[in-house]
Order: sequence, then C-alpha cells, then structure tokens
Amino acid sequence: MRLSDQTLGNLTAALTLSSRVYRAAADKVAADYGLSQATGLPVLVISRYGENGVRPGVLAETLSLEASSLVRVVDHLIENGLVERHDDPQDRRAKILRLTDAGMETAKRMDEALVPFRRKLFGAFEPADVEACLRVLAGLPDVVANLTLEQATERKSA
Repeated sequence: MRLSDQTLGNLTAALTLSSRVYRAAADKVAADYGLSQATGLPVLVISRYGENGVRPGVLAETLSLEASSLVRVVDHLIENGLVERHDDPQDRRAKILRLTDAGMETAKRMDEALVPFRRKLFGAFEPADVEACLRVLAGLPDVVANLTLEQATERKSA
C-alpha cells in the first residue's frame, strides 16, 4: 500500500506541530524545577550517562544543538550549580560534563514528574498505536541519514 502525497504532507506537518506542542508542555514541567525545556533536557540527558558524564560534543549531538548554543546552556547550568565541567581522563584536551548532587536531585525529580505526564499524554492512545508510532519515529533518523548519503552520492556522480 502506497501512502498519498497528501498523507505524507499531513504527517510531516503533524510531526512539526506535535514537537512544538510537546516542547511547550515539557517546558511547563521543567519550569516547576526552575528550568526551561532547553535547560531541563540537558540535565536529563547528562543524568543518563551517570558518574562517567558525557562529552559536550556527544551532548550537543544528542540534543541536536550547535556547539555554540550548547556552551550557553551548559554555562547556565554550571552557574546554577547543576553541572560541572571536568577534564577527560582519556584526553586532557577534552572535557566531561557531570551533574552535581543538586543536578542529580533535579534530574531525579524531573523524571518523577515526567512519568505521570507521559502516562496521561500517551494514555489517550491505544498502546499498539503508540508502539507503532515509536517504531516509525525511532527508525526515522536512520532513514534520513541513508537518504542524505544517497543524495550526496547522486550529486557527486552528476
């Protein structure tokens, strides 16, 4: 079965709108902890790396941010006592970002607040629909990367 161009156009419009609406709602959850979605998400992502921390470049890639934008966010988190920069023991030129105790507590509380938020949000849909949506969205980055590579190869050979 082939999807119509109108359906595909509606899907991309829905992705954009859904992203904006979700970010606004998540921003309200983060605001309860004195953070915005732009600063709350980095705290949550850094927390996933535990005591090892994460290099800024990896964090920027995960958050789809330019390095210059990430520096401002990280500086803000450091000023607020949530994140620390450390020398990377593997490479003295590199830095590692780790949460402070206050940052870990903030991440824990935000995660706890997001659980019921996500349950309410996605509870409005059938579980099979949510799982199908997740499969599509999880596969999208690889498809985009392959398509981008394909287009670059075509341009070189043209």
